[in-house]
Amino acid sequence: MTAHKHLKERVRARMARTGESYTTARRHVLNALPASEYLLLGGAHPDTHAITGVLANRGLLDPDTGRPLSEAMVLGVGGGLGAGYILWEFKAHDQRSLVLGFRNSWQYPDRWALKVCARLGVPAGMHETSSPRRADQELRAAVGQGVPVIAWADQQLLGYRHLPAWLEGFGGPPVTVYGIDERAGVALVDDRNRAPLTVPLDALAAARARVGSYKHRQLVLDAPAAELDTDGLRKAVREGLAEQVEHLGRRSDSFALPAFRKWARLLTGSGNAKAWPTVFADRAGLFDACLSVYENLEPVGWGGGNLRGLYAEFLDEAAGLLGTPALGTVAAAYREAAARWHEVAGVAVPAGREPFAEARRLTGQLQDQVERGDAAQAEAAATAAALWALRDRWRPQFPGDDADVDALLSTMAAAVTAACVAEEAALASLAGALAS
Repeated sequence: MTAHKHLKERVRARMARTGESYTTARRHVLNALPASEYLLLGGAHPDTHAITGVLANRGLLDPDTGRPLSEAMVLGVGGGLGAGYILWEFKAHDQRSLVLGFRNSWQYPDRWALKVCARLGVPAGMHETSSPRRADQELRAAVGQGVPVIAWADQQLLGYRHLPAWLEGFGGPPVTVYGIDERAGVALVDDRNRAPLTVPLDALAAARARVGSYKHRQLVLDAPAAELDTDGLRKAVREGLAEQVEHLGRRSDSFALPAFRKWARLLTGSGNAKAWPTVFADRAGLFDACLSVYENLEPVGWGGGNLRGLYAEFLDEAAGLLGTPALGTVAAAYREAAARWHEVAGVAVPAGREPFAEARRLTGQLQDQVERGDAAQAEAAATAAALWALRDRWRPQFPGDDADVDALLSTMAAAVTAACVAEEAALASLAGALAS
């Protein structure tokens, strides 16, 4: 936090000069910071990082440590983990898309974001409009005053991951727009990158308008109006912990832990139109599906991975904050769950077998290059081209015969079942710690 090291001194100096309240003076000081002083912190998950990054750059600090809230704390306060499994089939493109939900309320990112802000006492405004002109005005009104905006946009049209054209309209997670360079015609964005990353303003406008379910959606946090105290943070943490136990303990096989049991059954099942042996009967598209499993579970994809390790970090923080050492034991249980999901990813895309090993390498390399910002965009374009060429090569057929496919699905089902067992044990451990 070097760039903001002397923030309090600057705020107090302004208060002495103007007679303003601390909140008003802090807002003016923060709004006066140029985009070059925006701190690119990197992160694990697009949704949790977006809020973490904005709060860090808007001066909201942990009352105990005096440092910005961690991404793990934001995850936990928001209700922690979620569960979900959907296999979409797009007949028009002969494509299949796998979605695994790992964050609380993963299917409602707008509601989740507002819930986090409410628990932290941060005023937040969510705006949506069908008017491109009004959307542009709202974005510029905030960013022009030095206020970062969390905006939802189509990932393909943003451009910097160099996705194929047929993925236009498939959506994507939010990014933070923290600056606009009118002369260059670009916006400065924070998508867990650690170096400056820009998007042409026309591309940003098109990406924000593309997906009907969140057209032009943006979230503006008035963090300078909030001041965390220890009791308030403890309350937010307790609410987040209680919500996870209640949410994941439901019987829904779409949005609670039974969703993962359902997936395990579908991997080897028969007589169900969505069973993998049925969906991938001709083996076409199975290679893509395996890569999708890997991208969903590991942090190298744009979704941020399975989040169990990050949640364990939250539990370690919560144990100290609440004076509940038992949460440290629960953290170990969630690290075990994270390890089991890592094994699932390894089964789906084995590190020692081609072409899977090359796909793993290219996927990780692309994420690293995106994190390096504009300076690595030429490299990112070349990596993405190689990755999608590999996917195109193996989309019509799987690199293996029927026996290989049967072995893959059976092993993956066993690995998912083991992850489910670890998840259920961790949740039971959390429920017990909260009840004691």
